[in-house]
Amino acid sequence: MSYRFGVVGCRHGHIQSFIADMLDRGHTCAGIYDPEDWKLARQYAERFNIPIVERAEELLNRNVHIVGSSAVNNEKIDLIEACERNGQHLLLDKPAVTDRSGLQRLEAVVRRGAIQIGMMLPKRFWGYLTALKREIESGALGQLVTIYISSPHKLMPASRDAWHFSKERNGGVLIDLLIHDMDLLRWLTGQEIVMTQSVMSKTILPEYPDFYDAACVQVVMGDGTSAQLYADWHTPANNKDGRYSRIVIAGTEGYAEYGVCYDPAEGKEKTRLRITRGDGPDQGGIYLQPDADSSTALSDFLDRVEGKPGSFTHQDIVAASRATIEADEQAVIRNRFA
Repeated sequence: MSYRFGVVGCRHGHIQSFIADMLDRGHTCAGIYDPEDWKLARQYAERFNIPIVERAEELLNRNVHIVGSSAVNNEKIDLIEACERNGQHLLLDKPAVTDRSGLQRLEAVVRRGAIQIGMMLPKRFWGYLTALKREIESGALGQLVTIYISSPHKLMPASRDAWHFSKERNGGVLIDLLIHDMDLLRWLTGQEIVMTQSVMSKTILPEYPDFYDAACVQVVMGDGTSAQLYADWHTPANNKDGRYSRIVIAGTEGYAEYGVCYDPAEGKEKTRLRITRGDGPDQGGIYLQPDADSSTALSDFLDRVEGKPGSFTHQDIVAASRATIEADEQAVIRNRFA
């Protein structure tokens, strides 16, 4: 089926993949709209040869079937409700909501069930991580004991808009970044999050008093598995690793290590997944290959739009959003400038 789609809110490069993939699938773009900053909108309009529209109403109507958005984070819930009123399905970059009020409004939209909502949380679709999940489900690691997930990012503040440094508008380091790993944790374990304890730290940029640059969350899952999630904005700008990501999982019978790092010999990033078992043929562990790509955040969302079952559901979006908001609400604050 062919859809007309539009982009409402174009404030982050995450939306580029949505536009490109929709066009590659043969869908038609009705236009891009942003209420404040046309920088990215104009760039993508030129790159993909699609129109810029002057009013949101040109895209928020029943003639546009699907809306994609990388709007300012705390404005997305307004867009979700607008799309619901128009019967339009919506795919967002993360996070969908930034506070308790937004979460309650999101839950109400989900309960009514009039539209499909998707969120660009791609980790659960990565080939190495689907291979890791299969190893966990097969019992290769035994009973899970503890999981560590690290997700540092580059900040490069000169390239960021002012809203990024506002807790109210952005949501902050924990909500903005760890939404990925709250979802990943639930997906990998098949368990619900039952308890969190968190810390947020501020060590830079005193000119932005409510911008925090690091967050750490201790998590307990329903089966007793413990986890630690960590994110920060401290990857050096010239670091070739980019968004270096690491996952370490200890089980009663095995150990899994996943990581992305820059290989200077090959001049590119390399991803590795190693499983080590005490009874295995190789005491140094076995390196696994990624699964072939079978679906993406977009294809899974489109399946739901077409009435097919998806692996990333509204329940997943709400549960991951709730976990990050609850962790953010009760975080202990460490502020070097206070």
